[in-house]
Amino acid sequence: MATEGWRFAETAGYRLPDGHEALSVVTRDGRTLRGVRWPARLDPQRMPAPQGTICLMQGRAEFIEKYAETIEDLLRRGFAVVTFDWRGQGLSDRELPNRSKGHVADFRLYRNDLDAVVAQAVPDYWPRPLFGLAHSMGGAILLQALAHGFTRFARVALSAPMVDIALPMAPGAARGLARALGMAGMARAWIPGGGAQSVSMKPFEGNPLTGDAGRYARNAALLAAAREGGLDIGVGDPTVGWLNAAFRCIADMATPDFTRAISTPVLIVAAGADRVVSTPAVERLAMRLKTGRAIVLPEARHEILMERDDIRAAFFAAFDAFIPGSAAEFAPQPLGVDGGRV
Repeated sequence: MATEGWRFAETAGYRLPDGHEALSVVTRDGRTLRGVRWPARLDPQRMPAPQGTICLMQGRAEFIEKYAETIEDLLRRGFAVVTFDWRGQGLSDRELPNRSKGHVADFRLYRNDLDAVVAQAVPDYWPRPLFGLAHSMGGAILLQALAHGFTRFARVALSAPMVDIALPMAPGAARGLARALGMAGMARAWIPGGGAQSVSMKPFEGNPLTGDAGRYARNAALLAAAREGGLDIGVGDPTVGWLNAAFRCIADMATPDFTRAISTPVLIVAAGADRVVSTPAVERLAMRLKTGRAIVLPEARHEILMERDDIRAAFFAAFDAFIPGSAAEFAPQPLGVDGGRV
């Protein structure tokens, strides 16, 4: 595992927290991922012992640098932190020669990334327990891993997990169109209407990601600075193949046996004003979890961790009540999504 050679984008006012170590992680199918980790930051008076290690997982088309603020939040809470770029985005190996296309043939390939990061980037001597924190696509990947035998995390927290996609057309029609385009040999083509521009570089007005103009501009500035520095970390719209892979993952999550197989305690924080993933679908899945609970933040758009200060504070209030937690406090029971305390 090489520990040098990676560069990170930064602006004058936004950079990764100090003390990080860059990592190269190689998956079982030969993909090289960009990773980075921080040891727990301890304070003899306020935080004398580490709280565990957080593995932070991004959503689609995101990159490590975007989460610098969240990483700092976690370090202040006494956690060690490990994060990485999924295959096909950031500076990890891309799946297609055109680096702007967000592509994967099957979401199960992302499991190779998760397994490799936990095995190679989390030393045996780092603080336990291990916890997962995942956003959007990362949440779908993690849920699928939990349902199919992944047990390395003591607890997981999910931000607006991609349980289903909020579509501008009838779901059946969208799935049928994507399937037909894939069968016609267009799996590596953009989705209809798609292109190379990152969603984070589009105008703030009417954007589906966040109501916080400052954080939205900050993320756009990071992408611009990366491009000026020769770091190609941005990704445009997904391909038809990625969309078909996403639909297969979504169909898997809708099966009755899916949630029955998940024994890891799960906290879901959903966005009430989400136009990217379907919050009703998130609510339905949460109610089926044996060891899961969820809240909805009514005014939040999709990127909860990039939202206004009050929305981020509500997220972390739920997070702090749930992680690190203890085995005794979590009694398996059916819980709905009512916006109440976690």
